[in-house]
Amino acid sequence: MTEKLGVLFVQSQEGFGADAAIHAHLMRHLDRDRFDVHVACTTGDGSAEPDSLRMLRGVPNLSVRPTQFVPGFRGQSFRDVLSALKASGNFPTDFRKLCRYIKTNRIRVIHSTERPRDALYGVLLGKLTGAKSVVHVHVKWSSEYSAPARWGVNNANAVLSISRYVTNTIVGMGRPAADVYTVLNCVETSKWDPETDGSNLRRSLSIPEDALVLASVSRLFSWKGQRELLQAFAGARSEFPNLKLLVVGADEWLVHGGSFTEELRALADSLGVAEHVVFTGARSDIPQVMAACDIFTLPSFEEPFGVVFLEAMAMQRPVVAVDNGGTPEVVEHGLSGLLSPPWDIPALTVNILTLLRDRALRVRMGEYGRARVLQHFNPQRMASDAAAAYEEILGRT
Repeated sequence: MTEKLGVLFVQSQEGFGADAAIHAHLMRHLDRDRFDVHVACTTGDGSAEPDSLRMLRGVPNLSVRPTQFVPGFRGQSFRDVLSALKASGNFPTDFRKLCRYIKTNRIRVIHSTERPRDALYGVLLGKLTGAKSVVHVHVKWSSEYSAPARWGVNNANAVLSISRYVTNTIVGMGRPAADVYTVLNCVETSKWDPETDGSNLRRSLSIPEDALVLASVSRLFSWKGQRELLQAFAGARSEFPNLKLLVVGADEWLVHGGSFTEELRALADSLGVAEHVVFTGARSDIPQVMAACDIFTLPSFEEPFGVVFLEAMAMQRPVVAVDNGGTPEVVEHGLSGLLSPPWDIPALTVNILTLLRDRALRVRMGEYGRARVLQHFNPQRMASDAAAAYEEILGRT
């Protein structure tokens, strides 16, 4: 019998964000006849079990190795990182135990995100144990990222990326194309039922039953396109006075440096549409939000991939978005939605109006989008792509 291939994921973050969710799909769906799957997951500061550890404990057939990672590296130089490693009293013992764990369990691939601590751990562990290190990049890659993150991407045995667009940015930063594997994201389709009833959410937000509704779900900052969406919404309302807009999401303070919500509220007021726009803040009931809308729209600029587009498609909703970044790899223009050039508000308005005018078109695009998600953007395909990358990496001399 062929020995299973050991894979260790590195999860040093206490939260459970979009990148952690994608890695959790991989952990859950890698073929257990071929792979023995492990995760080194943070224990946090000891005050409470981190969300990431709690969520990953629920993945079947996953060996969870609680790990005490060094403090985070955000905003620190590489020299500061090295100093933190030396100053951490528990780091040497736990790190040595983790190296032994890797060797004892015959781990051959160490898979991390591009986050500085994850990437640094993954590559160092690989170099010390002989395992192959893989850094999985979930963002547009650039020189803006920290020295530890860039070191990890540059020194890993291979890099995975979430879209061809992201792959091109990694290659543009100097990593050879042969070292980068594009593994498109997915959604767990069982969690997105197009038969979900959105009427209760409409009522709770005082949206009339006969209103047409646009919905946008994202963190709130300028590159996500909410400013342009408001202007297009105002233009579309001249033809459809019963049109409403749901803006779902919280301010991204680290990116925008302030309350973008207040700027958007002021813009809506100046456009004369404030009473027709509902700012909900962050919500956890996104399937109900999708069910409550007629069209999903997020004209974000240089989106690395856009899992939220898959969520809308899985809910059988047509998508209006922008034709750049990784978005065209997810939303097929004319099939699952309509794409316009970035920052082109008249074109964005026309696309919204095209779908508002034609219910049958909305239905066709929604049905195509869900079929596309079921067929291609599913966890089994993503895990199969990652598995093929692992085996090719291990097969190199």
